[in-house]
Amino acid sequence: MQGVSGMAKVVIIGAGPAGVSAALYARRGGAEVTVISSGKDTGSLAKAHLIENYYGLAEPVSGVELLARGIDGAKRIGVEFREGDVAAVNFADDFHSFRVETEQEGFEADSVILAAGAAHKTLPVPGIREFEGKGISYCAICDAFFYRQKKVAVIGAGEYALHEAAALLPHASEVTLLTNGEEPACAVPETLSIHPGKLAAVEGDGRVQQVRFQDGSVLPVDGVFLAVGVAGSTELARKLGVMLEGNAIKIDEQMATNIPGIFAAGDCTGGLRQVAKAVYQGAEAGLAAVRYLRAE
Repeated sequence: MQGVSGMAKVVIIGAGPAGVSAALYARRGGAEVTVISSGKDTGSLAKAHLIENYYGLAEPVSGVELLARGIDGAKRIGVEFREGDVAAVNFADDFHSFRVETEQEGFEADSVILAAGAAHKTLPVPGIREFEGKGISYCAICDAFFYRQKKVAVIGAGEYALHEAAALLPHASEVTLLTNGEEPACAVPETLSIHPGKLAAVEGDGRVQQVRFQDGSVLPVDGVFLAVGVAGSTELARKLGVMLEGNAIKIDEQMATNIPGIFAAGDCTGGLRQVAKAVYQGAEAGLAAVRYLRAE
C-alpha cells in the first residue's frame, strides 16, 4: 500500500455509503482513517426496507444489511469506526489541519470528508419556516455577532444544542435552551437558562419577537437558533465557511470544497439521493483527500 507522508489522518463524518466508500479509498491510499457516526442517526439507507436496484445484488437486501456489509469491509482493511455526535469541526492552531469535536473527545485531522447526510433538521412548529432569515438561524457561529446584548433561544436538547448555546453566550444578554419537552442529554452549564415546555409557535411582526408554548406562556426573544438532533454536514460546513448552493455543499468535480482539505460526498451535495451516487462521490472524495495530503 503506497502511503502518504507520516500516515496523515483523514476523519470522515458519516458512516453511510458515501462515508464508507471514502474511507475505503482513503485507507487504500495509505491514510490513517477514522469514521465518526452517530448511533442515533443512521441515515436514509438504514430506513430502506429492501434495495433492489443496486449493481451486484442478485437478491434484494435490506438497507441495514447493506450498511453493515460496507462497514465490515472497511474495518477489514484497518478503518477505525467511532460513535459520537459531532458538534463542530474547527481549524487547528496551524490553520492547515482540523479538529473534529464530539461530546466525548476530539479528533485531529489533516483532511476531513463531510458525508453525514443532507440539510439541517427543523421542526413542524408554526413560524420557524416563515421567519428563516428574520430571526430564525441555523448557525450560532455565523450569526452570533448580530445578537449582541439581545435575548436569544436555542431549540434542542443534545450536545449540538449546547455547543450552539456556548457560541452565543459571549454575545447575547440572555440565552435560553428550549428542550421542547425533552430532557437535556448532557450536563447544562449554570450560565444557561432552560425552558422545558412544548413549543406551540414562533411569533413576531416581520421578524421573531417571541416563542409561545403549548401551556400559553410566552418567552420574549430577538432570535431563535435551531439545533435539533445532531449536526449534519450542511451545518458543519457552514460553520467552517464552506460555500453552499441552497442547502447543498458546493463541490468541484473532485468533491473538494472551497476550504483546502475539506471534501464532501453523498446527500449533502444535493442531486440524486441514491446509493450509487453516494458510493461514487465517496470514492472520489477519498482519492482526492489522499492526493491533497500527498501534495501537502
